[in-house]
Amino acid sequence: MDLIENPQMVEFKLEHDVPSGAQSCHTALVEGYVVEGHVPAGAIVRLLEDRPVGVGLALPGMPADAPGMTDESESFESQPVVLIGSDGALTPFEY
Repeated sequence: MDLIENPQMVEFKLEHDVPSGAQSCHTALVEGYVVEGHVPAGAIVRLLEDRPVGVGLALPGMPADAPGMTDESESFESQPVVLIGSDGALTPFEY
């Protein structure tokens, strides 16, 4: 996987259909899906297994217990991730 720093991140997010309500600090493209923010690994694994119709997953904002932000990262895998629909709708994503 290549890491590319893009100075036009706002444009990049818009180009990849990430609605403003889902935007966060990091954006990745994973096998055709957008992964926006600190999405837990378990959610990404489920996304790639199930392949739902949609743009990708998001964990908007900056969760206080994100890995590297605190010693309390055990609860991180239960973060409220949303699926970004093709129409821009955000729906809870169970994983």
